[in-house]
Amino acid sequence: MDLDAYVAAHLGEWRRLEELTRRRQLSGADSDELVERYQQVATHLSVVRTSAPDATVVAYLSSLLSRARSRASGTRTSTWRGVRRFFTDRFPAALYRLRWWWIGTLVANVVVTAVMIWWLLDHPAAEQSLLSQTEVRQLVEHDFEDYYSEYAASHFAAQVWVNNAWVAALCLALGVLGLPVIYLLFQNVANLAVIGSIMIRHDHGAHFFGLILPHGLLELTAVFVAAGVALNLFWSWVEPGPLTRAQSLAREGRTAGTVALGLVVVLLVSGLIEAFVTPSPLPTWARIGIGILAEAVFFAYVFVLGRDAHRRGHTGDLDSALLEDRVATQA
Repeated sequence: MDLDAYVAAHLGEWRRLEELTRRRQLSGADSDELVERYQQVATHLSVVRTSAPDATVVAYLSSLLSRARSRASGTRTSTWRGVRRFFTDRFPAALYRLRWWWIGTLVANVVVTAVMIWWLLDHPAAEQSLLSQTEVRQLVEHDFEDYYSEYAASHFAAQVWVNNAWVAALCLALGVLGLPVIYLLFQNVANLAVIGSIMIRHDHGAHFFGLILPHGLLELTAVFVAAGVALNLFWSWVEPGPLTRAQSLAREGRTAGTVALGLVVVLLVSGLIEAFVTPSPLPTWARIGIGILAEAVFFAYVFVLGRDAHRRGHTGDLDSALLEDRVATQA
């Protein structure tokens, strides 16, 4: 690396950070810039140490970062502004950009579930090979409904939230491999199809849909979003396009991290619905209506807020200022 050229290219940014550390008072915008400049210069220091460890430059940048860190720790930074930007820009833009991946996953799983339920209803012997008559009766008359009211609502909400977040995180974690995600999805829809076919066969279809739809619409959508984004992560290294495989995988990996964080909130909402609405004494139409409303709000979030954020240049990836610094190297 040409150290002189690198210093010349970034000296203005270093001096700007130095100027911010010397100001007696910082506005909210200045505080945000101080944090961003600190992250940039920290990357610069890492590059210098790795590629051209000049003692003078390393000492200067280390001292500058130390002063900036001390100033940042004593400054009220706009944390809530960053949170707001995440939920108004990054997360919805990621959902919108990758919409065909997770919508395709959603549609495919709904079709597979419907076909499996239809097949199971047409082959009653399959049910008998899975569960005994006693187990079927227990499921239909007690277990399915009791599941939603067995624990206190607040504890149940936390349990559901953690479980669903784990399933979504597992999909994203295994996404780079591809096939494990499909296996997880199949397990999920097979379980749903078996229970659904048993309930329908024993004239409890309305009961089944009345309990599963209020929370299941949003909950399953979140799982399908995680799976769709995970499959996109797999495809990013299979077909990287104009990027190198490493660059493509890194970009989609960062976007998957954005989606994972956002889905924590989505699954929290579905968990609250499952704990407080699904087992409530509200009429079935009201409970299902709440589920449909939650699902409609999610799709509006994606296709209104997400489309607008995407048009403004957001992709779900980190801001370019926070990405790894790229330097020219000599042959």
